[in-house]
Amino acid sequence: MNHFYDTSLPPNLRALKEEIEGYAREYGLDFFETIFEVVDPDDLNEIAAYGGFPTRYPHWSFGMAYEELRKGYDYGLSKIYEMVINNDPCYAYLMRSNHEVDQKLVMAHVYGHCDFFKNNAYFAHTNRKMMDEMANHGARIRRYVEKYGEDEVEAFLDRCMSIDDLIDVHSTAIRRRQSSSRYDFSDKEDDESEIKLTRFKSKDYMDDYINPPQLLKAEQEEQRRIKEEIARKFPERPEKDVLLFLIEHAPLKPWQRDILSIIRDEAYYFAPQAQTKIMNEGWASYWHSTIMTQKVMKPSEVIDYADHHSGTMATYGARLNPYKLGIELFRDIEHRWNTGKFGKEYEECDDLEKRRNWNKDLGLGRQKIFEVRRIHNDITFIETFLTEDFCREHKLFSYAFQDEYGEYVIESRAFQQIKQRLLFNLTNFGKPWIYVIDGNYGNRGELLLYHQFNGVELQLDWAADTLANIQNLWGRPVHLKTVVDNEATLLSYDGSEHKTQTLGDDDEVESNASA
Repeated sequence: MNHFYDTSLPPNLRALKEEIEGYAREYGLDFFETIFEVVDPDDLNEIAAYGGFPTRYPHWSFGMAYEELRKGYDYGLSKIYEMVINNDPCYAYLMRSNHEVDQKLVMAHVYGHCDFFKNNAYFAHTNRKMMDEMANHGARIRRYVEKYGEDEVEAFLDRCMSIDDLIDVHSTAIRRRQSSSRYDFSDKEDDESEIKLTRFKSKDYMDDYINPPQLLKAEQEEQRRIKEEIARKFPERPEKDVLLFLIEHAPLKPWQRDILSIIRDEAYYFAPQAQTKIMNEGWASYWHSTIMTQKVMKPSEVIDYADHHSGTMATYGARLNPYKLGIELFRDIEHRWNTGKFGKEYEECDDLEKRRNWNKDLGLGRQKIFEVRRIHNDITFIETFLTEDFCREHKLFSYAFQDEYGEYVIESRAFQQIKQRLLFNLTNFGKPWIYVIDGNYGNRGELLLYHQFNGVELQLDWAADTLANIQNLWGRPVHLKTVVDNEATLLSYDGSEHKTQTLGDDDEVESNASA
């Protein structure tokens, strides 16, 4: 932002905001207070490059994102219509140069997002004061830059941001470990040193017969050996939150540990948006479509609205449009629950004509989509509500690259294959599952990671870069057990050289990691 100007809503947009907000609440949407700011296109591109937080910490990657957005806008290739932040209050940005019909559409779309942020279960753990928290993060990192130098802090930020997806997105809902209180001063060493032996009740004169001393001694030695083995090996069970493991155990300086914690906190804040992209955009699109067509659109605005809405919903090439898939699935759910096209009776009906004309006039559609919005993420949304009829109606298909033709071709129109491919791409955001399984590998203080193989091999150059960045944080050699060319393989980096070792049958790891 090169100069200061008033970003508050002008009178005409303020009136539209109050009108659209009233309609949204009439429909049952429930959202935090929403603050709209009107900014110039260049400033909106800058805000978007920072992920919606203009006070975020400085980093060159945000500058690259800004250049991409700016050139896309200048060349007429792309345009940001809306930007809304999950916060209390919610902040939303309008582009000053947009026409009034666009501003209406964006406001209605924003209220859909704000309702989703507040009510969807996967956003429940997020910090609702993230605008302030991001400013705090930025101030801390700028202070470290002044104290330790821009080059050193930026290089460390590069490494942390390159592994910011090595978190456990489900840990917010599943307790993976027992939390210990900072005020628990009990002597854990004494408690852990007590070894309880298997001793049966008996009379004194029968004790040596029922509880033979040699067996008790052997059991005691075995339990001691197991305790020592557990003490040497950590973590006790595979740890998917690699960033947390590094924060707790890597030999980092206090400022480095703080920066890594900042990156991890922000990764958990943004994770639900990736988990619910299809649902969130579909829900917002459903409501902007409903409010615009039923309430606020003037006859003279129909053509412009149809043009911009269809552009948002367009699907082309190999790109899956989350707006289109989301809105159509919500409409399909609403229609099915209004007409009763669900349940055992409908599923077991073999008469195609009867299924096509099925209508029990239940009127439960609107209630159902609000329930879906509250409890699902993209994976459960697709798993539960994507049907064969839906795929057939919308002409969905799966595609794959064919070496013979050197291009992507339609692979299948079979429902199960389409659904499986969708779910596979959505699981863990299409990224590999990586676990820490040993922080003292080989009893040398080295770090051993495990890739839970699911049929797709790692991209080896990316894996090598990731190992190098983790090794820089860990300070000792880092290893990754994975599968390369269908063989168990150990990738290693010791700080100077990358090594690849094919493992034999005796060396293969049996994963007890669970998502």
